[in-house]
Amino acid sequence: MTGGPGRRPGVGGEAGDVGALPPARRWSGTVLPPRAAEPGRRGRGGAHGRRDRERDRDRRGAGRCRGGSVHGHAAAHPARRGCGLSGSYAGGILAAGVFSFSRLTWQWSIAAEVFSLNNLFVGLLMALTAHFEEASTAKERSKISKLGAFCCGLSLCNQHTIVLYIACIVPWVLSRLFRKTELSLGHLLKLGLCFLAGLLPYLYLPASSYLNRARWTWGDQTTFQGFLTHFLREEYGTFNLAKSETGSSMREMLVTKQQKSPVIWLFTGMLCLYSLFFAWRANLDITKPLFLGVVERFWLQSSAVVAVLAGLGLASVGSTVLEGSRALPWLEWLSALALVSSQVWANYSACDQSNNYVVDKFARNLLSSMPTGAVILLRGDLPGNALRYVHYCEGMRPDITLVDQEMMTYEWYLPKLAKHLPGVYFPGNRWNPVEGVLPDGTLVFNLHRFLKVNKHKEVFVCIGLHEGDSTWKRSYSLWPWGTCDKLVPSDVMFDPGKWIHLTRNLYNWTEDYGSFKPSSWEAVANEEMWQARMKTAFFIFDLAETARVTAEVKSQLYTFAYTSYKEIVNSHPNHPVNWHKNYAIACERMLRLHRVDVDPETLLSETVKHFLLYTEKVEDDPQRQDILQAVKHLKKELQGLRKMKDLRQGAG
Repeated sequence: MTGGPGRRPGVGGEAGDVGALPPARRWSGTVLPPRAAEPGRRGRGGAHGRRDRERDRDRRGAGRCRGGSVHGHAAAHPARRGCGLSGSYAGGILAAGVFSFSRLTWQWSIAAEVFSLNNLFVGLLMALTAHFEEASTAKERSKISKLGAFCCGLSLCNQHTIVLYIACIVPWVLSRLFRKTELSLGHLLKLGLCFLAGLLPYLYLPASSYLNRARWTWGDQTTFQGFLTHFLREEYGTFNLAKSETGSSMREMLVTKQQKSPVIWLFTGMLCLYSLFFAWRANLDITKPLFLGVVERFWLQSSAVVAVLAGLGLASVGSTVLEGSRALPWLEWLSALALVSSQVWANYSACDQSNNYVVDKFARNLLSSMPTGAVILLRGDLPGNALRYVHYCEGMRPDITLVDQEMMTYEWYLPKLAKHLPGVYFPGNRWNPVEGVLPDGTLVFNLHRFLKVNKHKEVFVCIGLHEGDSTWKRSYSLWPWGTCDKLVPSDVMFDPGKWIHLTRNLYNWTEDYGSFKPSSWEAVANEEMWQARMKTAFFIFDLAETARVTAEVKSQLYTFAYTSYKEIVNSHPNHPVNWHKNYAIACERMLRLHRVDVDPETLLSETVKHFLLYTEKVEDDPQRQDILQAVKHLKKELQGLRKMKDLRQGAG
């Protein structure tokens, strides 16, 4: 019918202009974009590489088993530390139970993530520290210090945040050895060698990079500079994401007359350093639920220390208040078991993810909807990691090629991975908005050039295109394809009826709207899939608003948009709130067409109804007052229309 616009649909036009409503009193409204929830963008400063979110993972059985196994070992360490430092088994059980069954620990121990293993290393280092302090001979201290040095190096191979604890433990151990005159140059050298031995897993990186058999990687480590870039997380943004509150005071747990072990103060210092450092490096807005969910994972490391201090606090309070009483052991055990049981009771329903396959279904629906041999330009953590997992690890849709938009801007991406992307041509070494040859001789290409040399392929984008390169608009348009979009040559005619039929049942999505915690990736995936239902209607409406077409074509576009909106709104009683506003505006546009096949009274009543539903649920919309003002005029129009209808019926 018409060529698609060369941009994403976004702005609607007027609403509230009904029949004889004076033009001066028209209200200019904006149709809400289909995506209300924005997935985390990876980025250097916002758009490149938020890869230190440590990757969204499909919570499937294998991930749960691996995480749970590591979690079991990690949970044992707080018990040993609490018991060993306080002399109270109940305190040890409290420390282990509170840590193990806290919502954060439990939640991230059932996912294939780095956090469970990091918990294990944190517990191991703290346990070794306590054993070192209790060691009675120089030989025993030497053995424990070497083992600790090795574990320090090994733990850094998993997650770099543990370096903040190592920075406290290492000087403390060295100072204790120095005071006991056990720190010789030879022993210091042995400790250094043990530490380096712990870092040996890093040798896998240059070896793997040299062999270049991996279909997915995070850099070129064949050079020293490339290895250093990866080792220091220069592209990933390590230590640049946490902003949270540590409101709980630890003083009551630390005040004890009987326990004077410096290990307690070491652990307290570790907790303070970790908390202060991440508060200082804060760069995420935790008022957004998704970002809060990203941030809170990094407080697991401090939770281990808090749990140990809680166990010590229980032992301290018990020995102080009930000193010499026979009831002391029983009261300690009852308190510990009651607190641990309350944790299990409070968090079980939220942490029971045995039937959670949302992200997995999200990825499978997206891949299943793609035509044979398609190329998908990925962007964002959710589609990127979810689709790569089911595609690479589970072998789903081997005919499809996944290309990461953000990674294409890195100089190592195409030299390392282009050979693993068969059938896709890259007209250069790196993606750059301005094509040409850089001063260092690197040949760069823009998106327009990429699409031109791959015109034999159907190219899709999930989710969205990089804002820095708009060259694709010269010859291409974005047409909605569920939660993704298809890049279509601008000279291809858009048939709204055919496209509605093609995209109506792309996905088999059965999750209820709003059924997941807003800070979870499941909520983001669910939001994307729900908003995908209205993307075609939104696109057609925007086309009617902005495209330079005849009045007849514009009328057809408005009618298609209205029909689609009506179908999805009436089919799903519980749906995203922006559907109310968009449907109301679509009804108002239909009124202007004065079509004889649509009842104007129905259109007016639907417009009023859904505008009011929208304003009831969204109180922070800057256009809320304008909408309410428009509703007043619409109600008057509706009353007038009904009076005229009654008069005609009476006259008849």
